Amino acid sequence: QVQLVESGGGLVQAGGSLRLSCAVSGDTFSSYTMGWFRQAPGKEREFVAYISWSGGSTYYADSVKGRFTISRDNAKSTVYLQMNRMKPEDTAVYYCAASGRHYIGTNGGAYDYWGQGTQVTVSS
Repeated sequence: QVQLVESGGGLVQAGGSLRLSCAVSGDTFSSYTMGWFRQAPGKEREFVAYISWSGGSTYYADSVKGRFTISRDNAKSTVYLQMNRMKPEDTAVYYCAASGRHYIGTNGGAYDYWGQGTQVTVSS
């Protein structure tokens, strides 16, 4: 059973930074594409970023490009999301997800495993 546990959420002022972590257990982490998604109140879940199994390929939503950085440490089975210059519109529950089917992309439906989410609130 693959488990994903996010941490690092919280309250931050606009312009500030947070780093989210997602620890994965139960399978070979290094074989998974990892993604971050978020869902704001009253809105649909949206893609934020993904990183390939090797870390050699990353991709970001336009809304976070240049401000957020996704990375992974395969030795620690952990993926990170560094969020800088945060904006109130970044407020959401953030979820990490893993795809074990060699999928690399932005479609949340293609990710097999999900964490429970961590709340991020950006005050203006």
